[in-house]
Amino acid sequence: MSKQLAAVEEPPVSLSKKDLESDQEVRWCPGCGDYAILATLQRLIPSLGIKREDLVFVSGIGCSSRFPYYMNSYGFHTIHGRAPAVATGIKLANPELSTWVITGDGDALSIGGNHFIHLMRRNVDLNILLFNNRIYGLTKGQYSPTSEFGKITKSTPYGSLEKPVDPVSLALAAGAGFVARASATDATGLSEVLREATEHKGTSFVEIFQNCNVFNDAAFDAFTDRKAKADNQVQLKHGQPLLFGKDNNLGVALENLSLKKIVVENSELSEAIVYDQTNPTLAAIIARMPFPEFPVPMGVFYKEARPCYEELVHEQISAATTKKGSGDLEKLLYSGDTWTVE
Repeated sequence: MSKQLAAVEEPPVSLSKKDLESDQEVRWCPGCGDYAILATLQRLIPSLGIKREDLVFVSGIGCSSRFPYYMNSYGFHTIHGRAPAVATGIKLANPELSTWVITGDGDALSIGGNHFIHLMRRNVDLNILLFNNRIYGLTKGQYSPTSEFGKITKSTPYGSLEKPVDPVSLALAAGAGFVARASATDATGLSEVLREATEHKGTSFVEIFQNCNVFNDAAFDAFTDRKAKADNQVQLKHGQPLLFGKDNNLGVALENLSLKKIVVENSELSEAIVYDQTNPTLAAIIARMPFPEFPVPMGVFYKEARPCYEELVHEQISAATTKKGSGDLEKLLYSGDTWTVE
């Protein structure tokens, strides 16, 4: 009598924050915003049902890039600006891995700028976290690509003369399929954004405002401080009007493709923009709202579902193999024009 073997179901993944804490001493400056991001991610991941052996963290160079050492998972501490290339290779080799790129404003947008742009457009299924403190912290306080115009630093003693890079606008322009922004000081908001990023299939880019209390302290206080947050931030919620202020009595409206700030009276919301996360034009306009004339937008700017790069690559390989066979490396090496050197 034959026996039919029942499929063995794997038990659900059960992890805790402590399971994701490595044995390495966390060596960021006391008070650094990186601690909050690390703790938020270590609390979030256990709820995602991802096995620890399926997690990979890839970083470049900078304070943020110590991150892989502090996660009890697989990780690579790579070279300056090249984390996207290494992470893309990992995802192509093993698409099942949950792969994260941890980078900073200098690492991603200066020496790594070209890699960043092409990663956005390729849509590899990676989670990109850009820690933005608007300064070079690891090399002791030089201005970075996101530093404000006129910023006085060790390398710009008379003030920076460059217009800063806006990471969200750059990601949108490069064709990213998921673009969001959060703050290290808002654990709830950061956790929500990171969860949405992990649920998105394709490249997920999240800019995280992260305070460097040694070389650029209080860089974001004007809109992240508890007393200032209500009046100087607007939360991007799909299908909801762009309202802000302590009593939600202020809003953002469009008039002839120009933004204007409005006062909402008697619950009249007809003028306020109803946010649409699937509208790339609206996302680009909102991303460029100038502060302090307008509030700083936080949350998910844009989401677009489209095929992932690694899926397309494997489909292409499969189609070519079906058509031409699995191939012979030795035959390939000796095909075409060859020379014999004596």
